[in-house]
Amino acid sequence: MSGCEARDAKKLVRSPSGLRMVPEHRSARSPFGLDEPPWVPDKECPRCMQCDTKFDFITRKHHCRRCGKCFCDKCCSKKVPLPRMCFVDPVRQCAECALISQKEAEFYDKQLKVLMNGATFFVTLGTSDKSELMVCRLSNNQRYLVLDGDSHYEIEIIQISTVQILTEGFTPGGGNTRAIGMILQYKVPGSEELTQMKFTASEDLSCNKKLSASWLAAMHKATKLLYESRDQ
Repeated sequence: MSGCEARDAKKLVRSPSGLRMVPEHRSARSPFGLDEPPWVPDKECPRCMQCDTKFDFITRKHHCRRCGKCFCDKCCSKKVPLPRMCFVDPVRQCAECALISQKEAEFYDKQLKVLMNGATFFVTLGTSDKSELMVCRLSNNQRYLVLDGDSHYEIEIIQISTVQILTEGFTPGGGNTRAIGMILQYKVPGSEELTQMKFTASEDLSCNKKLSASWLAAMHKATKLLYESRDQ
C-alpha cells in the first residue's frame, strides 16, 4: 500500500447514530463533510422540540442524526441518506434536516461525478495576460482540484478562499444566464497571500460549452457545502 493509499484508507465505526465509514486519518476526510452533532441530553428535552408533545411511555423520543435535537416519532420518522457524515445506511432525521439531506443527494449522486470527470478551461494565473488550456477535475478523494495541461497544479480544496462564478446572458428577470467561467482565490501552503486563477470555458465546441457549464454549476454547489463545513 502506497503512502497516499494509506492516508485514504477507511474504517468502519459504530456511533450511537449508526454505522459510519470514515477515513482512518482525520486529515484525509472530505472537505465537504460534517461532524456528528452532540445529542441534546434526554433530561433536557421532556417535550418534542418541534410539536411540543410531552414524552411518556407511549410517546418515545428520537434524536435527529443531523442536528442532534430531540423529537417524537411523528416529527422524526424519515430515514434519509447522510453521506456528509459518512453513514453507511439512511439514518433518522427530522423533517427539516431530511429535506436538506435530500437536496444534497443530487450533489453526491450526480454533481460529484461531474467534478471528478472534469472539464476543459482556459486558465489564467494571477495578473498574467497568458492563458493555458487545461483539464480541471476534482480528485477521487475530494481533497484537491487538479489542473493538467502543459503545466500541472494541485489546489487543496480546504485552501480555497472564494469562488466567483462568471455568467453571461443576464436579464432583468434573472433568467437565461449561463456559466462561462469562474475566478478562484486560494492560499498556497506556507503563504498568507491569496493566489488567483481565472477559468474561462472554451468556445470552440458546443459540447464543451455544455460540459463546462455543468462542471461550473457543480463547483458552485461544492463551494456552498465547503463553506457550510467550515462554519460548523
